[in-house]
Amino acid sequence: MDLIKKIWTARKLILVVMIPLSLLPLPLIHPCSESSCAYVLIVTAVYWVSEAVPLGAAALVPAFLYPMFGVLKSSEVASEYFKDTTLLLMGVICLAASIEKWNLHKRIALRMVMIAGAKPGMLVLGFMCCTVFLSMWLSNTSTTAMVMPIAEAVLQQLICTGIADSLDDSVTVDTQDEESDKEENEELSKNHLELLDRKHNEKHEVCMLNEAPISIPAPPKKPKIRRDSLYPTKRDHMICKCLSLSITYAATIGGLITITGTSTNLIFAEQFNNRYPEAKVINFGTWFIFSLPIALIMLMLTWIWLHCLFLGCNFRETCSLSKKRKTRRELLSEKRIHEEYQKLGPISYPEVVTGIFFILMTVLWFTREPGFVPGWTSLFEKKGYRTDATVSVLLGFLLFLIPARKPWPSAFSSESDDDDDEEEEDPLAPMITWKDFQRLMPWEIVILVGGGYALAAGCKVSGLSMWIGRQLEPMSGLPPWAVTLLACLLVSAVTEFASNPATLTVFLPILSALSETLHINPLHTLIPATMCVSFGVMLPVGNPPNAIVFSYGHVQISDMVKAGFGVNLIGVFVVMLAIMTWGEPLFHLSEFPTWALMRNVTGSF
Repeated sequence: MDLIKKIWTARKLILVVMIPLSLLPLPLIHPCSESSCAYVLIVTAVYWVSEAVPLGAAALVPAFLYPMFGVLKSSEVASEYFKDTTLLLMGVICLAASIEKWNLHKRIALRMVMIAGAKPGMLVLGFMCCTVFLSMWLSNTSTTAMVMPIAEAVLQQLICTGIADSLDDSVTVDTQDEESDKEENEELSKNHLELLDRKHNEKHEVCMLNEAPISIPAPPKKPKIRRDSLYPTKRDHMICKCLSLSITYAATIGGLITITGTSTNLIFAEQFNNRYPEAKVINFGTWFIFSLPIALIMLMLTWIWLHCLFLGCNFRETCSLSKKRKTRRELLSEKRIHEEYQKLGPISYPEVVTGIFFILMTVLWFTREPGFVPGWTSLFEKKGYRTDATVSVLLGFLLFLIPARKPWPSAFSSESDDDDDEEEEDPLAPMITWKDFQRLMPWEIVILVGGGYALAAGCKVSGLSMWIGRQLEPMSGLPPWAVTLLACLLVSAVTEFASNPATLTVFLPILSALSETLHINPLHTLIPATMCVSFGVMLPVGNPPNAIVFSYGHVQISDMVKAGFGVNLIGVFVVMLAIMTWGEPLFHLSEFPTWALMRNVTGSF
């Protein structure tokens, strides 16, 4: 048993050593560029899927194995690790750093939840909408990490008021009744007295009957209340499950909408543009037009699925917009959200600047090459020099220069708080600093994406992609929709156990070669596969947002599997619907394009 335990402890190290050694006969027995490239591809893919080494470290394997086997020169491999999409990501991270630094994301989230109301069904939908919107521009992980503490505060309010409801038969109040107003005032006074008492004696950290904590707790701050307290009723537990899972699913849906929404979209865009440089069809505008209806349909279907699964099918009870009669917990939950929003104060100058940059970046992306009218790039003499990364880096650079304080004196400058002392010392302090940028910049993803580009370049130069395509010729009898459906199902299954970027990096060259061999428009298979690779939502290890939500303790793995399976089917269905309907005229999917034919002819030579 001790030997087995030691082997299990060292399993990753054993895998790292044994995989290259066991596959070494492949390039030695068949000394050609295809077999050498296949060796590097398999070793890297196994490292990625097993996560025996960090993803970023595994992405460096082509950097030294390709030159050693004579597939690519070291300088050629190095050039693949930094591409146009890397600059695009850096500019977006600059904007995301400004959004998070000045709490614009928190203002947006709270405001959208206030509009939705405190009814369970509408509360879930409100959180999903704000999560989808934020995830369009921020990473899925940071969006989930930001929204979950707000949702957790609301859930704890539901739990505490649920205990009170269990001791009180009168669970509904009339918002227009004067007696209810008196009760609310008494509850508020009790809350303030209790908060003052807790300041003097922190040992009495008990969930009081009518307590409404004002500050939003961070996940590690309130482990006892969240994990050790019992849910008043089964329905309360179901609400907690539904709201928690809805946030991670909404973050995934929001990441589909924009090219910069998630790393897998960037991987697809760069690999597609590298493989088919003559295809000027994938940009921010075309992707947004195609994916926005997908996200909206998925949002509604996912909300309905989660509502039926956890809250039942009585939508009239949980989604009523009537304000005449509300339960105690709904009143206190709304009060809690309003208090948190009031804490933010009036909108500040840095928030205004960040919002302007946010809108400006979006508008410039849309109008660069809209397709139906000439874009702003037509004003320049030389064509093809400016991309979405140009706009992103320019605006990101300006955020390091623009001061975070108003350049003109304010009439209310005497009301400045003590917290602004540091800014007074440096009146020209910029909107963001390099530390703010570095804190959010996902360098591991940058290296991972670069490793995928290096693998794709090696497959192209060595001829491995063409060899794979020839092996897939027996599938030529299948219709395009069947090939796409098989690709979607296969990718969505693999990504449940492997990281999304690694899965897509492995499958993109294979699907490209398959499409060229079968004379199918490559976009017909590549775009659905890129979207379906994000549907790893059934397990906590599927993606980081799943792990964040799971760590709060409201859901079990069985809940994630049951709910995630339905979301996975919804995603595949909606993506297939999109590629067969509005995707065809948008990308001309019914014909084999000339840019793919040129790539196929060039590769055969």
